[in-house]
Amino acid sequence: MTCRGQREAQVQRLTMMVTPEGDWVFPDSPEFLGALGDPEPDYDAVGYAVRNLGFIKFEILNQTIIEIELHPRNVDQMALFSVQRQLLSSEVGLFRIKHLSNSAWHSEISSSAEHAIVRLTELCTPAFMPNSSARFSAEPRDSTALFRSSSRAPHPLRIIAQKWRISFGHFDLNVVSLAARHNVQMAIVGVKSRERDPRFRFFGVGNEWAGDTFKAAAPGEKVENMPDKEYGGWASQFFRSVADSGQPRFDLVTAAMQYQEEPGKPQRNVRYERLLLPWKTPSDEVFITSCSRVIEKEGAENLVPVEEDSSVIR
Repeated sequence: MTCRGQREAQVQRLTMMVTPEGDWVFPDSPEFLGALGDPEPDYDAVGYAVRNLGFIKFEILNQTIIEIELHPRNVDQMALFSVQRQLLSSEVGLFRIKHLSNSAWHSEISSSAEHAIVRLTELCTPAFMPNSSARFSAEPRDSTALFRSSSRAPHPLRIIAQKWRISFGHFDLNVVSLAARHNVQMAIVGVKSRERDPRFRFFGVGNEWAGDTFKAAAPGEKVENMPDKEYGGWASQFFRSVADSGQPRFDLVTAAMQYQEEPGKPQRNVRYERLLLPWKTPSDEVFITSCSRVIEKEGAENLVPVEEDSSVIR
């Protein structure tokens, strides 16, 4: 290859490394070797840094595709945020994410910076596993399916998901009015960074299991203090998880609910779809909208007696 050809090849491929602290350095530079802790590595230093030290490899190929290589389990938030900020300012329209999982490399393509940012967050967020309960279970569903639903027959929760996306997760009061206009059953829960106890901020129409008395007094109350306290403690886990990850969660929930207005009576079995969306606010509090759609309620012959409640793993 001629010297001119070598220069063109170098221009066509730009490789940078992002340190765990979020700093950008060139491979083989003194800054990179200092962060690596080895001034004269006789091995693949870039690959080692990505696999073991939480570095992220960032390459721009021919000004048309950005390739991001990382080991999600080892990546710190500062490095992740640094890469995501760079993607927001990029004019490139194609993104390849290479990530290490279970000792194997996987590769996927994104056609927008927004999708690549969301996918990187998903990869680097530890999987949330709620405590098991004999009365409640949540089956995760793909939240992106809400955006793919037909415009002729849209999913009932699609309108709120679209509002979250076009608002870039910034909360405003139009969220409440939008839910009311489209008859979406919604509650709003706030999670402060220091307090960590999810608290109700708003109770919309529906949610009849809570009863009118509790709904009137709910704003400011901890989620775990719901009339059905076992359900409240179980649900609190999900709100904390969504606040921490900053990502939506869409579940099919099966629950044996104890209605406030029916103390001592058998629990009612209900299945519903629940969409949890995290919203940014001017303060350190994250608002999480909980929108639900009842799928089915079981008849009296299938009700679960109160005395059968237990902590046996479902």
